[in-house]
Amino acid sequence: MSIKVARPKPGIGVNTYLGEIVKGLAVTMKHMLTNTVTGGSRMMTVSYPEKKRIMPRGYRGLHRLTLREDGQVKCVACQMCATNCPARCIHIVANDHPDPTIEKYPVTFNIDLLECVYCGMCVEACPCDAIRMDSGEYAIIGTDRKDFIITKEQLMAVQPQYEDERNPKTPKEKP
Repeated sequence: MSIKVARPKPGIGVNTYLGEIVKGLAVTMKHMLTNTVTGGSRMMTVSYPEKKRIMPRGYRGLHRLTLREDGQVKCVACQMCATNCPARCIHIVANDHPDPTIEKYPVTFNIDLLECVYCGMCVEACPCDAIRMDSGEYAIIGTDRKDFIITKEQLMAVQPQYEDERNPKTPKEKP
């Protein structure tokens, strides 16, 4: 046995969502007036590019290659980052290093940022902490596809966002 329930006919306010529109405008006006009175100190927006937002630690920004004390790249061209990359955007060409204590070094180390998904698997896979994503750079701009292929020299020039991450210790050097 089914019971019929009488449904009230919706009025013009319900059909036009007038009440919800007024509530939304009230919230917007409240935030606008609050920011006007406090001088904008609580505003979430920044005047980009004059002011750049500081990204929190752990933010995966533009890649960078870490350097040894002598200025050479720490990468030993083991291909672990390229192997673990799900997007297959890292391309390394290796060669024997002139220093006998170091087996190899990358002649070329390119990352295609248009294919990269910024997952951080390359950073996790690197056994010698040679690649990082701690630059804090989030605005990567280009006008041509070639602008988004970053070379070894460009990766070596990228600086970390926080000063204490400038010279990371290798796993063997940790106290």
